Amino acid sequence: QVQLVESGGGLVQAGGSLRLSCAASGSVFALGVMGWYRQAPGKQRELVASITRVGITNYADSVKGRFTISRDNAKNAVYLEMNNLKLEDTASYYCKAVRGYSSYWGQGTQVTVSS
Repeated sequence: QVQLVESGGGLVQAGGSLRLSCAASGSVFALGVMGWYRQAPGKQRELVASITRVGITNYADSVKGRFTISRDNAKNAVYLEMNNLKLEDTASYYCKAVRGYSSYWGQGTQVTVSS
C-alpha cells in the first residue's frame, strides 16, 4: 500500500501562486508515474500534470506555461508549482501515484482562486 498526503492548498487571488506538495509513504519502492489531478464541483476529475520517475512530464493544455510539476525520488514526493492562477483553476487537487498495476490517491487539497 502507498499512502499519499497532499498539502499547500488554500485561497489565493487571481494571478497569484501556490505550491502543492504530495508526500508518499508505505510501499514506495519503484513508484512509477506520479501526477496531479483536479476536480471542480459538477465536473469530472481531470489530469493536470504528470511526471515519470525519470522526469518526463505531461501537462493539460489549460495549465501549460503556468504550472510546473517536479519530483524528488529520494523524498518520494511530487510538487506542483502553480503560477498566474485563474478563477477556473479552483478545484480540489489530488495526488496520484502508480506502482505496478495499482494506483493510489491522496485525500485532496482545496485550491480556491478569487477575483
